[in-house]
Amino acid sequence: MSDAAPRDPYELLGVARDASPDDIKAAFRKAAQKHHPDRNPGDEGAHERFKEINAAYQILSDPQKRAAFDRFGHAATQPGGFAGGVGFNGVDVNLEDLLGSLFGAFGFPKGGRGDLRKEVVLTFHEAAFGTTKKISYDRAVSCSDCHGSGAAPGTRPEQCDACGGRGKIRFTQGLLGFVAERPCAHCSGRGFTVSKPCGSCRGVGIVAAENTLDVQVPPGIEDGATTMVNGAGNVTRAGRAAGDLELLFRVEEHPFFKRQKDDVFCSVPITFTVAALGGEVEVPTLDGKAKVRVPAGTQPGAQLRLKGKGIPRRNGSRGDQKIEVTLEVPTDLTARQRELLEQLAKELGEEVLPQRRTFVEKLKDLFG
Repeated sequence: MSDAAPRDPYELLGVARDASPDDIKAAFRKAAQKHHPDRNPGDEGAHERFKEINAAYQILSDPQKRAAFDRFGHAATQPGGFAGGVGFNGVDVNLEDLLGSLFGAFGFPKGGRGDLRKEVVLTFHEAAFGTTKKISYDRAVSCSDCHGSGAAPGTRPEQCDACGGRGKIRFTQGLLGFVAERPCAHCSGRGFTVSKPCGSCRGVGIVAAENTLDVQVPPGIEDGATTMVNGAGNVTRAGRAAGDLELLFRVEEHPFFKRQKDDVFCSVPITFTVAALGGEVEVPTLDGKAKVRVPAGTQPGAQLRLKGKGIPRRNGSRGDQKIEVTLEVPTDLTARQRELLEQLAKELGEEVLPQRRTFVEKLKDLFG
């Protein structure tokens, strides 16, 4: 431990004295990630910088400690006020506070089983046919330097004198003297104390580390589906099993396709002549381009179908692709084109326009 005077916590985190709690948290997160010893291999000064940054955050993230520091300076941070703490650079840090900052700064909820949730974004094609996605995320793991004990290399934890190593204190409550237990405040429920904390984890036994997984995505997965990866979550305390990782799958929108159960839906514009006379049009599918036959007299809004071009199913079959026909109306007609269309309209009349005739009949029934 250095004998030099502790540095100003505002200076260490690079924030102004009127910085908001969110600004302080963001600055700590950025600085902790930058100076973490695991991300600076071979840099002996990284351990000390990381400890100073943590100590600074302990002061500025606690409204009472921050107010005391603003009023009295480093004199307010001298040891003696927080049970179960470990000291660095004259700052007495509570173990539970340190755990809270570690989990909070990296987005981990403190307490519980250590479960995590992460979104996995898939393209429409990946969700349809399945894929392998490599994901990376930060999690809390046992410190490799002290093997989770929290003690500096070459030293060992000592049994807590307050609880006798049980991690709990018994006490009586109520008029009938019921015996209850609570976590030992002196050792924060661990059953042991550390006289010389590990420089990497500051005596907690836990550090943040990046984890990478290859996730097998099955064909046909839907937006909002979830799956659990056992043991891929946080280690909330040394010696405990890691929590689980819940993967939440999100499927990106596609410029052409929408999913309807196991079918794929898309809209394709056709010309008036193709709709009236019939013909072939080229359409996009999940397997590439394909041609579909448009029957003569096809009306706008009609649906065509391509069998087996939809979403793969577990039994090996596939859904269909539904194609809604829309009519593309020409614009900027020449005088000759306008004349031809007007002649066609006269030739067609109302008798060969079933939708128009039905509409007019319904209109007459409505208004008499």
